[in-house]
Amino acid sequence: MSFIEKNLLENEAVIYRAHVHWIIFLNTFLYLLLSVLACAFNLRQAEPSQFLWAICLLSLLLALIAAISSYIHYKTSEFAITNKRVLIKVGFIRRHSLEVLLHKVEGIGVNQSILGRILGFGTITVTGTGGTKETFDRIASPLEFRKQVQANLS
Repeated sequence: MSFIEKNLLENEAVIYRAHVHWIIFLNTFLYLLLSVLACAFNLRQAEPSQFLWAICLLSLLLALIAAISSYIHYKTSEFAITNKRVLIKVGFIRRHSLEVLLHKVEGIGVNQSILGRILGFGTITVTGTGGTKETFDRIASPLEFRKQVQANLS
């Protein structure tokens, strides 16, 4: 059972869910590409280089570490809008969570780079009454998240 389901109030229903964008796996893909290129270049040589084999293995190890780290981040991040609150939880060992009643939300800010606009990810900043500001990075479809919060304010 997820964090969101465990923390629902009585008569509270999830209206919208968001997730972390796949861009968090970019480091994994880059390390894998480096590894494949180093291995392919080394195999084409008359005498394969021990240095290139080391780069190949090192980049494979880095890809594995990056993949595990990104996967844990992806699976342990939850973003939801219910009929009563905005619920966000990020992290596994070191957890960061935010629960704001919808009527206490003053604004949802969205920041997107050019790449973020093209690929559909960005940073959201949830501002609550009393000056509470919480920022969450690399969220898929941040404009839709903001739209759903605004649509359910009443």
